[in-house]
Amino acid sequence: MARLHLPLIPSGEITPEPVYLNRRRFMQVGTAAVLAPLLPSAQAADPLAGLAPLSSRPGPFGANEPLTDIAAVTGYNNFYEFGTSKTDPAENAHTLRPHPWSVTVTGACAKPANYTLEDLLKGQALEDRVYRLRCVEGWSMVIPWVGFPLSSLLGRFQPTRNAKYVTFTTLYDPEQMPGQRRSVLPWPYVEGLRMDEAMHPLTIIAVGLYGRVLPNQNGAPLRLVVPWKYGFKSIKSIVRISFDETAPTTTWNRAAPKEYGFYANVNPAVDHPRWSQKRERRIGELFRRDTLPFNGYAEAVASLYQGLDLKRNF
Repeated sequence: MARLHLPLIPSGEITPEPVYLNRRRFMQVGTAAVLAPLLPSAQAADPLAGLAPLSSRPGPFGANEPLTDIAAVTGYNNFYEFGTSKTDPAENAHTLRPHPWSVTVTGACAKPANYTLEDLLKGQALEDRVYRLRCVEGWSMVIPWVGFPLSSLLGRFQPTRNAKYVTFTTLYDPEQMPGQRRSVLPWPYVEGLRMDEAMHPLTIIAVGLYGRVLPNQNGAPLRLVVPWKYGFKSIKSIVRISFDETAPTTTWNRAAPKEYGFYANVNPAVDHPRWSQKRERRIGELFRRDTLPFNGYAEAVASLYQGLDLKRNF
């Protein structure tokens, strides 16, 4: 595994705790006005108002940038299991039943089993993690996630030396996920990471955002967040984790291998075949900004890919 270099985020970029705890001051009226044509007309002023609050603590990482409006975070999503329009998940995800929930763990580990959600969350200390999210289509957000390091979960299963990759699978249930009734992707959705990527302290399992339980449209009850990779890598509504010796065939790589590679690292030097990745539009802003290598997390993660051709391994 590549050696980690700490601190991962310069202290000047870490959001001060008082500022984060008063995060709703970041929400500007202008943001909602810009997004109004894109969001469901029935979107409430606070889409998380009915969800239970989570008890969390300030995490070690942050992005010193204005947070994306809560209405955009919960109302403008890619989640093809509920439809291909950005507003479909917020409109359709009420059919998902995130409780009860279980995750099946298989492969090269000492403790394969079927674990309930309660089993997985037991003893996990939830943290606030303010991360940038960059989607391959060219838009981005800054989201205050609530979660815990993926490494603290994977370690419980005691992966063996043969575990070189970890594979995640989304729920497949067309009754709950009506978008799966259409063959827009090979279902169920599958994603994967190298073990060193999975064990990196920036990689988290999110169970909430904005201090509340994760909404269905954002991947309830468990989703992956890998902030230096494009958003499609952060798989939602996870029901299976497998420790594997070889790299899995991931969903978007299987559907369009010339467009979506296994690594999916944010790289402005590697264009999507149908559009440039050099610039991005932060949701809520009128003008585009330069895309940062590794989504701004290069200091923390570039060493993972030392010697790897990132243009070929995109």
